[in-house]
Amino acid sequence: MTVIKNKEQRVGVFIDTQNLYHSARNLYKARVNFGAVLKEAVAGRRLVRAVAYVITSESGDEKNFFEALEKLGIETKTKDLQVYGGFKKGDWDVGLAVDAIKFASKLDAVVLVAGDGDYVPMVEYIQNIGTQVEAISFGKSTSGKLRDAVDDFIDLSLNPKKYLIGMK
Repeated sequence: MTVIKNKEQRVGVFIDTQNLYHSARNLYKARVNFGAVLKEAVAGRRLVRAVAYVITSESGDEKNFFEALEKLGIETKTKDLQVYGGFKKGDWDVGLAVDAIKFASKLDAVVLVAGDGDYVPMVEYIQNIGTQVEAISFGKSTSGKLRDAVDDFIDLSLNPKKYLIGMK
């Protein structure tokens, strides 16, 4: 499929914050420059909505991070970190997928900022209703099945300095 990107396209950006955060930390020992990632995702098109799905910790240290995202025009949806018998769990996969599906019919392109292969069924569903689906993530930690499923994939690993803060 030919990927079309023009300034009239309506774009929604859905960011799996934990996925990107852990990839950047594990691969590069750095933090994500979400402003640069958002700019790449929008690609000069008409941004309808950008949502970051985030986990809140018990300490609340992430307040400044949430404010920084909002200053970039990224809405935040928060969920508390769950602790089960010593195990910690915090993900938004289902919530992100439901929102992307809910908005897909009002968009020309859905941009998933994540590399998790669990999103493949969502990608296929959105494509079947006629909306283009793109993904942006660090290629080194992105599922091959997700890469194959999306209409376009942008590999942040090709230019990590552009998309990271504090990279050594």
